[in-house]
Amino acid sequence: QVQLVESGGGLVQAGGSLTLSCADSGRTFFMYTMGWFRQAPGKEREFVVAITGTGFNTNYADSVKGRFTISRDNAKATVYLQMNSLKPEDTAVYYCAAARSPVIWTTSSRYDYWGQGTQVSVSS
Repeated sequence: QVQLVESGGGLVQAGGSLTLSCADSGRTFFMYTMGWFRQAPGKEREFVVAITGTGFNTNYADSVKGRFTISRDNAKATVYLQMNSLKPEDTAVYYCAAARSPVIWTTSSRYDYWGQGTQVSVSS
């Protein structure tokens, strides 16, 4: 059974940095495309970035390109999201998700497993 556990959320000032982690307790982490989504109150869930099982291919939303970096360590069954130059508009609950697919999906409905979410708040 896949269990995704997120950590690293918190409160930061604009321009600061934060790194999120998502660890899988299962044994097939290397097979999954991993994605990060975020959702602010009153807004739709938004795609942030995804990475294929091998880590060879990535896809970033335009809003975070150049500021966020996704990576994964299959030996540790962990995916990371390094966030730099944070803006107040980045404030949201961030969710880690896994898809049983060899390709990158940018829609939340394509993902099979979800973490509990972690709050990221960026102050002006």
